[in-house]
Amino acid sequence: MRYITKSPKETLELGYKFGKKLKPGAVVALRGELGTGKTVFTKGIARALGVPEYEYVNSASFVIVKKYLSGKMPLYHFDLYRLDSSEGLETVEYEEYFYSKGVSVVEWADRALDVLPERRVTVKFKHRGKNRREISIEFRKPQTANRKPKK
Repeated sequence: MRYITKSPKETLELGYKFGKKLKPGAVVALRGELGTGKTVFTKGIARALGVPEYEYVNSASFVIVKKYLSGKMPLYHFDLYRLDSSEGLETVEYEEYFYSKGVSVVEWADRALDVLPERRVTVKFKHRGKNRREISIEFRKPQTANRKPKK
């Protein structure tokens, strides 16, 4: 599915509508350049999940994951901007989040595609002029359900 939003408010609203459809255990991989609306979209997801402080959801920048536990289900907001690869995720035991009953939203997901669950939703963001964003949503559903990898 492909959408064009013309303002941050529309991007937030699209995130909200998308977030209403998420189920426990969902992993959402956000991909796109800096300033394309990934965090605003995540705020919309937080609002849909009933996070009262959704307006204050921001890029984690200096931490890899922020937890919002006050909604209908937990929201785990990852920001991988400062990572070069998925190796940095090991410090936060990412599997505990990806295979939980919460929703994991991963900004800059390109940096960790090798460790993201096969069953995930990828949302791609592109600049399309002043305040305009193209947002594409791709559902990836393998034949089997996500299972925590065996070590």
